[in-house]
Amino acid sequence: MIPTPYLLFLGDAPDQLSAKVAQGIKDWRPENAVGQIRMQGCNADIGLEDLTLEQAYEKGARTMVIGVANRGGYISKAWKAVLIEALGTGFDLASGLHNLLRDEPDLVSCAEKYGRSLHDVRVPTVEYPIANGKKRSGKRCLAVGTDCSAGKMYTAMAMDRLMQERGMKSTFRATGQTGILITGDGVPLDAVIADFMAGSIEYLTPDNDQDHWDLIEGQGSLFHVSYSGVTMALIHGGQPDALILCHEPTRQHMRGLPEYSLPSLKDLNDTSLHLAKVANPNCKVIGISVNTLNMKEEEATAYLTLLEKELNLPATDPFRFGADKLVDALGSIT
Repeated sequence: MIPTPYLLFLGDAPDQLSAKVAQGIKDWRPENAVGQIRMQGCNADIGLEDLTLEQAYEKGARTMVIGVANRGGYISKAWKAVLIEALGTGFDLASGLHNLLRDEPDLVSCAEKYGRSLHDVRVPTVEYPIANGKKRSGKRCLAVGTDCSAGKMYTAMAMDRLMQERGMKSTFRATGQTGILITGDGVPLDAVIADFMAGSIEYLTPDNDQDHWDLIEGQGSLFHVSYSGVTMALIHGGQPDALILCHEPTRQHMRGLPEYSLPSLKDLNDTSLHLAKVANPNCKVIGISVNTLNMKEEEATAYLTLLEKELNLPATDPFRFGADKLVDALGSIT
């Protein structure tokens, strides 16, 4: 177990979206978020108090979480001085990056010197099977996006929270570093060997009660040339009964790929559903989740209304306006 509460390290994040790990923890587990620590040049701010290491420790924080998700998932050399100082102050370190803390000799030696622990959450701990495609009992919902970081995790978590409040049977199934750090469990899908990715999602979403819903955390995008593989594994391994389309309408291009434009929601609908029906012929697209963070409320409301008319699907921002429309739409799945 990773000791809580956390100090969230934003490092030198170049923009707000780069701090999505820290933002997710702050939004969904605020009781675990004591404050943030930023380096010079950081352009992200998740709205927590800026603290020094000593101040955060005095406030009770016991683990400093690397809250930055950079392209490639590496530990920046520029961060090292702060990470080493944190170990000396008494913090454990936790990270969901591909570049593991345990593979950095200077961090390992400092952790041993000060009696601290290094927690790498993006490490598979199970020998996952190869997917067999067999139908499982229970129901599953997967969010798919026009791009990376478009609100897929927030959609699943918002739906699960509402379903729990309504007394429905549901479980949020984490598949990435942020979800795992929030819930403490899940599959680090993009760190699983490719042949076993779909099987890991079958393992994550086993047989269940017929009226139980697994809300599977989406990853990547079928239209993102860097990260489409994880999405394909979720679609086939998850065998979703319901798909939710996720979109961030203010994007000018795919995340990290300025030469690639975003697909339309119609293209996302048709492509995702076609591929999902390979594993589950009864799969349906039931709604649209829009990240309206960068839109004024009136603009966001008008945009959602337009989408509903154009695609004949319920549309909402589940974090801003509630997940009721999406949860209600699950009732169309028999």
